Amino acid sequence: MKLSVIIVSYNVKDFLRHCLDAVERAIAYAQLSAEVIVVDNQSTDGTAEELADSYEKLNFILNPENRGFAKACNQGAALATGEFILFLNPDTLIPPDSLKDCISFIASRPDAGAIGVRMVDENGNFLKESKRSFPSPVVSFYKLFGMAALFPRSRIFARYYLGHLSENEDHPVEILSGAFMLIRKTVFEKTGGFDERFFMYAEDIDLSYRITKDGYRNYYFSGCTITHFKGKSTAKDIRYVKMFYRAMVVFAVKYYGSHNPYTYFLKAGIWTRAVLSATRIFFRNIFSSR
Repeated sequence: MKLSVIIVSYNVKDFLRHCLDAVERAIAYAQLSAEVIVVDNQSTDGTAEELADSYEKLNFILNPENRGFAKACNQGAALATGEFILFLNPDTLIPPDSLKDCISFIASRPDAGAIGVRMVDENGNFLKESKRSFPSPVVSFYKLFGMAALFPRSRIFARYYLGHLSENEDHPVEILSGAFMLIRKTVFEKTGGFDERFFMYAEDIDLSYRITKDGYRNYYFSGCTITHFKGKSTAKDIRYVKMFYRAMVVFAVKYYGSHNPYTYFLKAGIWTRAVLSATRIFFRNIFSSR
């Protein structure tokens, strides 16, 4: 088996259907020996009833509870038999030539542990999280306190999103997005997979970093562009804000220790942003309901 595609779903029935159709077309175009594994985290929108038997080669795993993204990805990976594993969000659309081109790209680079691709939203706007650097204390400071937004092309201030690197060129990068991450199965197993302490968010940052620590390179591949309907698989509410920033705190503690001055600084910045984001969502919901 050349490729295992793993998709974790939660209440995104329609997006998942379109995603699976696109994956089927890409597999046929590339003439790949491939398998598709969907791990559903107890969707309540009829996903299992409508889609589980709709695709001939689909391995559909129905979890009895929401186990989170990292654990569900590992669950799918444990069943994967492909030389490469593609972790793909259900709210994405990949073009027919994507799998062929991506596998060719990673296979041609022996030092590549994993690759990501150029992502755009439904309006064709480039998504900056397609390429990122490790969120060190300095890098995090510039992002959390708005310097990256003020100087989006700066090699120093915009390092989190690598704003100085062209989106239309291939680059080695530190951090890839879990929305589309193509990884060698041997590398995934060597790194230990996703850290299940992350229920959702930051698990892709953590895995990307461990890949580089194990001596491999992550690559941003500009030759493939996919559409990511960003946020459609996750409601942007106060619960989301809490989960996102809690994940970032877990990340800071993991790599800097709970009593490191950098961790205290990061926690302060993270929770400041969390409060501001929650406040913005609160007032937006009030005015939109009028």
